[in-house]
Amino acid sequence: MTGAEIKAAVIEILSEISPDDDLSTLKDDVSFREQLSMDSMDVLDVVLELRKRLKVQIPEEDYPKLDTMNSTVEYLLPLVK
Repeated sequence: MTGAEIKAAVIEILSEISPDDDLSTLKDDVSFREQLSMDSMDVLDVVLELRKRLKVQIPEEDYPKLDTMNSTVEYLLPLVK
């Protein structure tokens, strides 16, 4: 899986969890919570969906590493290779 494929999966998940937000303006280096109308439960839903779709384990202490698009792709890329 490539970084672009991970990014596409994240965008798909975000569109399901936060359907009213415009993801076309999503900045890769800004926190999802700052850009989207998401609360902590929405962020948890994103993490759980990533675990399910990508079939990876993400320890709870690593959840903060999934804060932006860039950090999420950087974190997940070695796990899905």
